[in-house]
Amino acid sequence: MKIKALASVAALALVGTIAAGSAQARDQIQIVGSSTVFPFATAVAEQFGQKTSFKTPVVESTGSGGGIKLFCEGVGEKTPDITNASRRMKEKELVKCNENGVTPVEVTVGFDGIVLANSKKAEKLNLTLDQVFLALAKEVPVDGKLVANPYKKWSDIDPSLPASKIEVLGPPPTSGTRDAFAELAMQGGCKKLAGAAELGLKKKACHEIREDGAYIEAGENDNLIVQKLEANPAAVGIFGFSFLDQNADKIQGAQIAGVAPEFEAIANGSYPVSRSLYFYIKKEHVGVIPGIVEYLAEFTNEDTWGDEGYLADKGLIPLPSAKRTEVAKSSAALTPLKF
Repeated sequence: MKIKALASVAALALVGTIAAGSAQARDQIQIVGSSTVFPFATAVAEQFGQKTSFKTPVVESTGSGGGIKLFCEGVGEKTPDITNASRRMKEKELVKCNENGVTPVEVTVGFDGIVLANSKKAEKLNLTLDQVFLALAKEVPVDGKLVANPYKKWSDIDPSLPASKIEVLGPPPTSGTRDAFAELAMQGGCKKLAGAAELGLKKKACHEIREDGAYIEAGENDNLIVQKLEANPAAVGIFGFSFLDQNADKIQGAQIAGVAPEFEAIANGSYPVSRSLYFYIKKEHVGVIPGIVEYLAEFTNEDTWGDEGYLADKGLIPLPSAKRTEVAKSSAALTPLKF
């Protein structure tokens, strides 16, 4: 508690210094974080820049984990004001933020589905969660023992699947999409395997992705994954629904457990690999870096994140109306995140 208190005092002093020397303070919002939330934040930033007298915010795609790390480093103009995230901030990350004098305000912006997609030139996949796990896990059960993943082709897992090489392009460990995929798809499939728990396939082991070349870390640029799928019809990519939606003329999403990754299925939760999207505001920067409250107001405007808002046109699945009202009220009050 003493360290936390000292950090808070130092942070407040730093904010005071910035406010007192306004000529030195930034006059442009800086946003980092999730590549999945990036296109939505960019659209809002552009609208915000056009509709207000504030400068258009700078939005960078650093991955959820990388963005939260930068966000939680401390208070001051050299640190970002907002971080986007495609998974919720972890309790240990909040502790780190608080220790460094940072008070995050959480804003849930909508839903997204994580898709496995391939080129329209290839056969469309229809996968179960346990098949996804068996394709990508570092270790899998074979004849009652855990062994290094032996599956080279999709048809090795199930003869009904294509006899093509397992080659999956996906996000790195710093990505919120990777975290959510591990939680929803890998662990979800792991649980469905008979005897998995008895073999020691608990949460950590279920999340481990193979490192033998079948899974290729493709960075934080989801548009690049889409381009690679076009060039290589045998490959499969993992990314957010919005990138599938925006590139539906080139790529197709796999069904998971018989459910296609479509807007309604993600919104009602029937698509198994769905998650919430967030951004976090650094409360200490409000009133110091200009435009943060106004940016928040633009993002939580019904014409932005509502059922008929411009973010829905970009693939965001809106929150239910009552939830939007609740989030807008809580975030406008700058309610600190708590667990």
